[in-house]
Amino acid sequence: MMVYSSPRSLLLAGAFIGAFTCTAAAQQPANSPAAAAPAAAAPLPPGSPMIGRPDNQAAAKLAPVAGPPIPAAPDKLPLAKLKVPAGFNIEVYAAGMANARSLAVGDKGTVFVGSRLVDKVYAISDKDGKRTVKVLASGLYRPNGVGFKNGTLYIAELSKISKIDKVEDNLENPPKPVVIYDNLPKDEAHGWKFIAIGPDNKLYVPVGQPGNNVLHDDAHGQIRRMNLDGTGAEVVALGVRNSVGFDWNPETKQLYFTDNGRDWLSEDVPQDELNRVTKVAEDFGAPYCYQGNIPDTEFGWGHSCSEFTPPVGLMGPHTASLGMRFYTGNMFPKSYKDAIIVARHGSWNRSNKAGGDVVVVKLNKDGTVKSIEPLITGFLQDNKYVGRPVDVLQMKDGSLLVSDDWNGAVYRVTYGKPKLASK
Repeated sequence: MMVYSSPRSLLLAGAFIGAFTCTAAAQQPANSPAAAAPAAAAPLPPGSPMIGRPDNQAAAKLAPVAGPPIPAAPDKLPLAKLKVPAGFNIEVYAAGMANARSLAVGDKGTVFVGSRLVDKVYAISDKDGKRTVKVLASGLYRPNGVGFKNGTLYIAELSKISKIDKVEDNLENPPKPVVIYDNLPKDEAHGWKFIAIGPDNKLYVPVGQPGNNVLHDDAHGQIRRMNLDGTGAEVVALGVRNSVGFDWNPETKQLYFTDNGRDWLSEDVPQDELNRVTKVAEDFGAPYCYQGNIPDTEFGWGHSCSEFTPPVGLMGPHTASLGMRFYTGNMFPKSYKDAIIVARHGSWNRSNKAGGDVVVVKLNKDGTVKSIEPLITGFLQDNKYVGRPVDVLQMKDGSLLVSDDWNGAVYRVTYGKPKLASK
């Protein structure tokens, strides 16, 4: 599901939507033989989320939801509206980070925060009992993905991956990122990247479809992995529409990833997917098949969904399931151990929005989904967003961080007496 678009695409899409809905014919003189035909609408730009929208009144009301232009002040955050299960606590961990997106944590506890709509990577650090936020790097292009390994921060921009060595030793005067890999497409649609380092000590990065539903070339619709210096890139998963989150099962070491289903097929299908990679170059179906059992109406002809690997679980229609992590800590109840915690950013192309929450996905012994339970609700109020969760991150003490790009904030979830949540 294409939950986002670049600012340029959003502006253009808004203009074109207006052209579709607000066209008015000028009055003709009484003796005019015929009224002039309305002007044809200009074509949508490549990758626009409006491509494929059905021509009906209900669909005409739907479009990507633009968030506030600046981060919310700490006292304006919707903390009182966010609900967690009994025994859990939620607090503001840090604020003031425009478009706070993907999360990573360093060996010394520094939390790194990527962004998509601004040019910055942030660093949250604790020193002398005080938590501070600073801009670690700027002048980047869609630096959505951040990953950390052995003292090095890896940053995924739209079309390249860079690194900062010994980053936690140089937070006050960090060097500029050094590019290690630039063989990535430059498409804006689904061009922002998640990034993480696997148990095989390799760097993983997704490349989405360059549009809502596209019969693309062999450089798109996949997850790649490479050595930490950017060499040896290979494809590990195919048929991936738009993944913005993945992690590895702590027991089997298999890669699990969320994937957003296509738009405009209907309000209720397809659902977003939770997938599991069991072999290199496994194909998960897009754009030929979605959610494991729905042949695409445009590209599914001549294909069967049985040709592709089905998801291990469905995450709801258009919920924008993004960041996910296996919970391996000891702070939460035992039932959460090795479960997957998923941030669902929330839908835009449903009349009644879905998602906009953080859920716990518990697995069966065979690795398939057993249940999906709420962990944080309240980001969606009266069918309007007051926040939008993007990524989750387990801290060393077992607490959980959750980023919110709508408000430019990060929250912290703990379990136990409230004093455990204080800092």
